[in-house]
Amino acid sequence: MVFESNLLCKILGFIHLINNQLYKSKYLTVFKRLGSHSVLALIALIVIGGATRVMEAGLACPDWPLCYGSFLPFNHMNLRVFLEWFHRLDAFLVGVLILFKFTLSIIWKNEIPNWLPKTYSLLLFLVIFQGSLGALTVINLLNSYAVTGHLLIAFLLLITTISINQNLENDEIEKPLIWWRFLLFVPLLLTLIQSFIGVRLSSTWSAHICLSSNKQCLILNTHKLFAFPITFSILLIIATAIYKRSLLTRNWKYLSALIFLLFSQIVLGVLSLETNLNEPIFIIGHQLNASLFIAILTTLIFRNPFTKKGLDHSLNSQMVGINL
Repeated sequence: MVFESNLLCKILGFIHLINNQLYKSKYLTVFKRLGSHSVLALIALIVIGGATRVMEAGLACPDWPLCYGSFLPFNHMNLRVFLEWFHRLDAFLVGVLILFKFTLSIIWKNEIPNWLPKTYSLLLFLVIFQGSLGALTVINLLNSYAVTGHLLIAFLLLITTISINQNLENDEIEKPLIWWRFLLFVPLLLTLIQSFIGVRLSSTWSAHICLSSNKQCLILNTHKLFAFPITFSILLIIATAIYKRSLLTRNWKYLSALIFLLFSQIVLGVLSLETNLNEPIFIIGHQLNASLFIAILTTLIFRNPFTKKGLDHSLNSQMVGINL
């Protein structure tokens, strides 16, 4: 009786493991690929949105969701119209991609983790909210708070998408390092606040007013001051990783990218001010760096900081156990 019970447990365990392997080879692969495309599309969306704002093209299409009453306004096309039109097109594609992932999660809900459809429903809500804010920026003629909220929701979409991707990778993580995640969360939060201040800075024209007449400089000075705690928090993370060599060995590519982005972000910020914000390439690069900075910090927060155990060994052990 004991022998039969043990055999049944091993057979059930083997069936569960086979189902898990099928999930990993089929459904997991699809969601990972779609997730990678979503991250790239969201970063492009944020950067194009920044370029649209810098080039003062936010109202280049006077109506919404179409542009001059058509999907492709050939008769009105110029650089500003193209930026606003392409920004909307990318936002539409991001929405379709997220809707597609949500639909697949509902269709495959019996074969995938329970948390996945729920998280995709949150993504779908965020993208609908994002589209609504995009409409408000046109209807309310680029209201500063609508523009700021529009960017922050885009960052939330990026953070949520990356967290999903990393959780799909780390379904076998043993125990997350809470203190490591906290260290990484601090610069992530500070960068989001810095981005909020930056959008307020550009959408209220405070930077131009400050640089031209030395008035309304509070927002600009606050934006510059926030660079110090962000820099300190990143250097603390690097020092901690060097002290804990296993963290440095596993994450050195991401940490190296953080250092590079940090100093290039400072350089781009200084160049933007030195040129009185008249060189769009510096400001757009500043926005791109911020997006990549947030993406890498989020990846480090949610990824397994150590090497995962292989699955083949557990599969082989189950097969050996059944072969009595």
